[in-house]
Amino acid sequence: MGVQEDIQRNDEGIATALGILTQAYGPRVETGLALREQHGHTTTWLRNQPPDAVIFPRSTEEVQGIVRICAAHKVPIIPFGTGTSLEGHVNAPAGGISLDFSQMDAILEVHAEDMDVVIQPGVTRKALNTYLRDTGLFFPIDPGADASLGGMAATRASGTCAVRYGTMKDNVLALKAVLPSGEILKTAARARKTSAGYDLTRLMVGSEGTLGIITELTLKLQGIPEATSAATCSFASLEDASNAVIACFQYGLPVARIELLNALQVRACNAYSKLSLPEAPLLLLEFHGSETGVTEQAELFGEIAADHGGTGFELTVKEEDRAKLWQARHDAYWAALQLRPGAKGISTDVCVPISRLAECVAAAEAKLDELGVMAPIVGHVGDGNFHALLLLDMDNPAEIEVAEGFIGWLNDLAISMDGTCTGEHGIGQGKAKYLERELGTGAMQVMGAIKRGIDPDNIFNPGKLALS
Repeated sequence: MGVQEDIQRNDEGIATALGILTQAYGPRVETGLALREQHGHTTTWLRNQPPDAVIFPRSTEEVQGIVRICAAHKVPIIPFGTGTSLEGHVNAPAGGISLDFSQMDAILEVHAEDMDVVIQPGVTRKALNTYLRDTGLFFPIDPGADASLGGMAATRASGTCAVRYGTMKDNVLALKAVLPSGEILKTAARARKTSAGYDLTRLMVGSEGTLGIITELTLKLQGIPEATSAATCSFASLEDASNAVIACFQYGLPVARIELLNALQVRACNAYSKLSLPEAPLLLLEFHGSETGVTEQAELFGEIAADHGGTGFELTVKEEDRAKLWQARHDAYWAALQLRPGAKGISTDVCVPISRLAECVAAAEAKLDELGVMAPIVGHVGDGNFHALLLLDMDNPAEIEVAEGFIGWLNDLAISMDGTCTGEHGIGQGKAKYLERELGTGAMQVMGAIKRGIDPDNIFNPGKLALS
């Protein structure tokens, strides 16, 4: 499902380019099978399609040199951050070169007075926030995994804090990228707003490595809040919990994070993270602000939740308690896998207008029950986004067929609700067949024209976004 098989390999070009690259970059060109497979699918359920080699660049100029060699011989290039994507973004269906950015991990400039930072793409979000701690600033986008910021920009990542701070498209001020021609593109300056020409920054953010290879990012930062509180509240149903979220935002409550876990996911988190939460649909929230403000916000949410049947409301301001709760949320994927030892998780996400959230989540859970599929549900429900992790025996074709049917049904449901087939996973290979359903033929033709205009030989991450 979703993996393109018909992209032609250029064996002669790959062999020639690999010889030149090995001579130029020596031991930083790796061809061992285990490493190449690691740079194929990693966490996704899709079939592994490894590159022919992995190269570890250290500068924009080295990336430029590698691109020029590959372009001359029409060899595919697939950028690789930390490999946490879930839709086959780093697979190499036509072989080629994987560019691993783990050695481009420098924090180049911090402008504390302007609240921005310039970094190389291999910097991870945790490393950046550790570095920034003494400045009183932080970078708020938190997809859960300790992903590289270059990869987060390329896939337009989101996460638990998006409801307050936005997604990567809202927090990248400017970037540098190497184009398929080998030219270096600078998309903008550090100014907080601009009306100068096309918005090339946002063209590159979310393009999944198909248009340019990001080598430098300028990111917007936020002040570390004076105080933070967290709260949990249980509900009789996912629909009740979703309606409480809708009411919360209609009331204008400034929530920093608001996460939904269904009863099955709560059970998994309790076992994996040694918690004792009620095994019922749960909302996990965080509030940022002043000492008194965060307490007042949490208490007001407790009142709203009670109006929708919420029970067991608990508030904490202790750092260690908050950290334990959020670590459990971030470990939800690994916790869920323990519910069915030996199973593989097929993770899918959709996003709908918040007014349709309760209906969509309730329908998804009912459909899973009807099909007899074990699938914990979690979601960044403050922006209408949720995920289902289908736990399957990948050696059982009948289970795979049922799972594919459910994923198609869920994506179509979200699209019918004026939503999207992916709130933050991106398209990659796995979601490719849903993109035209969502956007229409006209949008696909425009995106295809952009791709062909910038990358006429289709060497940048071919087979992704249904563009080739």
